[in-house]
Order: sequence, then structure tokens, then C-alpha cells
Amino acid sequence: MRERQTQLKRRIDALSFSIWELHLFLDSHPYNQDAAKKYREYKDKLKEAKEEYERLYGTAYENSEETCRWQWINSPWPWQFEEEEDC
Repeated sequence: MRERQTQLKRRIDALSFSIWELHLFLDSHPYNQDAAKKYREYKDKLKEAKEEYERLYGTAYENSEETCRWQWINSPWPWQFEEEEDC
């Protein structure tokens, strides 16, 4: 898979994970304005990333690796990806 496509998939996965975590946090802290703001910000970024993926690769991004309910546990967590250096 091309490097840019892989990077974009990782970004989408990381944003999706962050959104889910913020969602869970907001369940128990519904009045936290900072978390609500970050939740909306990440939702917008996720939408943009998915649109970019579709524009570049001609198909909607779907995580085809998730074939069963617990398959996600076998995937690397967003913080386990190596950071790429900006030159």
C-alpha cells in the first residue's frame, strides 16, 4: 500500500479512536465544554480526512480488518505507530 494512503488510514483510525474516547468521557462529564469542543473539532477533522481519502483513492474509507466484534484488539493502538519526522 502506498505510504500516503497508509498515513491517511492511520490518521482516520486515530481520530475515530479519539472521538470514541471523548464520547465516553462526555457520558460521565456532560458539562465539560473543553471536551465537547475537542469532540466537535475531531469530528470535523475526521470528516475531512475521510473525504480526502475518498477523493484520492476513489472509495470510502472502511476498516476492512474489523471482521468480528473483538478484532480491533489485535490492531496497533494509535499511539503505537511510529512518529514520522518532519524535515
